[in-house]
Amino acid sequence: MLTKAFLFDLDGVIVDTAIYHYQAWKRLANELGFDISEEFNERLKGVSRTESLDLILEHGGLSLPDEKKTELATQKNEWYLELVSRMTSDDILPGVATFFAQVRKAGLRTALGSVSKNAPLILERVGMTDAFDAIIDGTKISKGKPDPEVFTKGAAELGVSPSECVVFEDAVAGVEAGKRGGMFVVGIGSPDVLTQADLVAPSLEALTVEEVLAKSNA
Repeated sequence: MLTKAFLFDLDGVIVDTAIYHYQAWKRLANELGFDISEEFNERLKGVSRTESLDLILEHGGLSLPDEKKTELATQKNEWYLELVSRMTSDDILPGVATFFAQVRKAGLRTALGSVSKNAPLILERVGMTDAFDAIIDGTKISKGKPDPEVFTKGAAELGVSPSECVVFEDAVAGVEAGKRGGMFVVGIGSPDVLTQADLVAPSLEALTVEEVLAKSNA
């Protein structure tokens, strides 16, 4: 089938909010009396807020009741949102604007497929809300990646079949989600890490829409 739609993950593909997550988690750890390194933070990428908190508490040797953990997760999110609310179009990753101009010219449909509940806020801050025909975020799904729900819902909202979609993902779990959904997957990052992807590039800047279509329609 010919490709009709491109589905994009947000973080690591369109923008990079990893630094803000790290700053908020680091602040939380510091308030609890220990620290987390950038190296440790790599383990939290693509992991839910609850699981991230569990990993951090384990790292600090702390065991807390669920009520307290809920409170801490909420606090971290508030700090993160403070940082994210200062984002501007300058935070869009290199090559994204050019790539999206090519996408529109090619007449392709677009959807965002992000497990983040903060995705609409981030898109608004960087001025990219109108770049998407459909936005699937954490409020619209019940299962996180590697479950394909976020992408299959995106395809459904666009009125296309999964086999007519190309997914752009920077995380292993996201690549797996796209593949499980029956889609062609472009990995953004390292080919050594994103081994399941059909095509891998370091960024959207390194790709053209023509190149992606040539591979996905082959």
